Amino acid sequence: MNTDDNPHSSNGSSNKGWLEKIVQAFAGEPQNREELADIITEAEQKEVIDPDTRKMIQGVLGVSEMRVRDIMIPRSQMTTIEMGQPLEAFLPIVLETAHSRFPVVSEDKDHVEGVLLAKDLLRKAFEPEADIQLSDIIRPAVIIPESKRVDTLLREFREHRYHMAIVVDEYGGVSGLVTIEDILELIVGEIEDEHDAEEDLSEDIKQLNTYTFSVKALTSVDDFNRHFGTSFDAEDADTIGGIVINSFGHMPEKDEAVMLDNILFRVNNADGRRLIQLKVTLPKPDDEPYQQE
Repeated sequence: MNTDDNPHSSNGSSNKGWLEKIVQAFAGEPQNREELADIITEAEQKEVIDPDTRKMIQGVLGVSEMRVRDIMIPRSQMTTIEMGQPLEAFLPIVLETAHSRFPVVSEDKDHVEGVLLAKDLLRKAFEPEADIQLSDIIRPAVIIPESKRVDTLLREFREHRYHMAIVVDEYGGVSGLVTIEDILELIVGEIEDEHDAEEDLSEDIKQLNTYTFSVKALTSVDDFNRHFGTSFDAEDADTIGGIVINSFGHMPEKDEAVMLDNILFRVNNADGRRLIQLKVTLPKPDDEPYQQE
């Protein structure tokens, strides 16, 4: 398995100890998850723990109920590098997205050959007269099923020191990817760096004015169709963001726009790896045809 970063401590005894002390101090042994949640809320109300701690504990409880399919980055929003690409072709992708890991594929996204670590590329680039071949520097990809428990995956991430896994469906097709950051954000909240854009955390579809809406890119195609009376095909993509990406043929950047079924979709928020928020403008009765720049 891929061991690329410093090891994380796998000793959870201290964490278990303080949580047990909170539980025992308030109500003894809870009989179910609801009672445990009540104890944690009571601990916050009595200022034994602060709101951030309460949210993290609840995040841990939530993770224990989730499957990888619930948190993965969908296939349509994966940023990949093709095995046969020369350095000058894929280097701009590495620089523009600023990610540390990239699935390397051949033919299509169902054929993942390995994972490129940006630090391996950097190390190789400084070798004298380096002839960089992706096949020589990629690391094995970790493949997991959609049904895998998230808490189990987090434990494996920590034990084996890998940070990305490729997610496959029951037929063996790639359905997405998941990183350790995706799991940790469920517990501690959004982990932002200098490359992250600010995300609108409101509802999936928010009306801004009569004809304009803010829509989360992960809104399902079915929900989008129900809300707007459209007929986008869910066979083409699971999310409206996937429909938009397919229409571009590449990962669009902020402010790029496309017209689909007489509806204007403008990228309002993206981080290079995935679409986050779209601005959707419905046609007005007197609208002239939109001309894409």
